[in-house]
Amino acid sequence: MEKQFYVYILANMPRGAIYIGVTNDLARRVWQHKEGHGARYTRRYRIGRLVYFEVHAAAEAAIVREKQLKRWRRAWKDDLIESGNRHWRDLYVDIAGP
Repeated sequence: MEKQFYVYILANMPRGAIYIGVTNDLARRVWQHKEGHGARYTRRYRIGRLVYFEVHAAAEAAIVREKQLKRWRRAWKDDLIESGNRHWRDLYVDIAGP
């Protein structure tokens, strides 16, 4: 089985504070953010709602995409999120499993 890598965006509320990250275990990493074990920034602003993610086959591709998204204007990031998650629903429930 090949490893997958994820670029993800977390938010604290629709159009609120966001965080962009990369991981090879999306469910575990989002859980860590939700439990306060993520980045200091996500703890400070209570950012734990998974609102967007992409799957990549290679770590290098995921890292390049993460850096690209971090350079984007905020309006572009909001549009990207809303293109697949109009109401900024927490997608964690879809990926966490039983």
